[in-house]
Amino acid sequence: MYEPNKLCTDIYGCWWLVLFAASRRYRSRRRRPCAQCKERPVQNTLLQTRNPAALHSPTDLGAQATTDIARSLTGVLADTFALYLKTKNFHWHLSGPHFRDYHVMLDEQSDQIFATTDALAERARKVGGTTLRSIGHIARIQRLLDNDADYVTPQDMLAELADDNRRLTGFLRAAHAVCETYNDVASTSLLEVWIDETERRSWFLYETTRTAP
Repeated sequence: MYEPNKLCTDIYGCWWLVLFAASRRYRSRRRRPCAQCKERPVQNTLLQTRNPAALHSPTDLGAQATTDIARSLTGVLADTFALYLKTKNFHWHLSGPHFRDYHVMLDEQSDQIFATTDALAERARKVGGTTLRSIGHIARIQRLLDNDADYVTPQDMLAELADDNRRLTGFLRAAHAVCETYNDVASTSLLEVWIDETERRSWFLYETTRTAP
């Protein structure tokens, strides 16, 4: 005999079982990765796009000239940055009765030193070489020493900078000789100007530290 209430109960019970089984299958699929996904490695496409191409700059100089000139100029560049930061260090930490005069002089000298850095680096690139890439690179090849002392007297500051500028003049002359060997007239011309500027800084620093006879 037909029983409507029993039929409805059976139908709803079947549908509940069907929905429950389907949800179990869906959850199990989400938890279990497919074999194809496991085998496929994750690739950093952004890193791939950053891989640098070879750095080739057109030049009529030979390969050995490029290597020697770029190495020489990069060494001078590292020392120039070292001298720049030491000059700014002393400019910031000066103290004493001649503070303003020394402070202004070292500020002018540091600006002049920094102005040479870009031209030095670009010369190395123009002849087909590479140049400095980081502060760590500077620290590895610089020849001028840093000064991290808590306090340095003004006279010692100026004397140390005078000595560093004289040493930098020697490094510039050595780089000039390398560039002259390969007839790199553009680099030699720039170096001659910087030698004159460095000698002028040495002169001013020396005269400032002289005592009256």
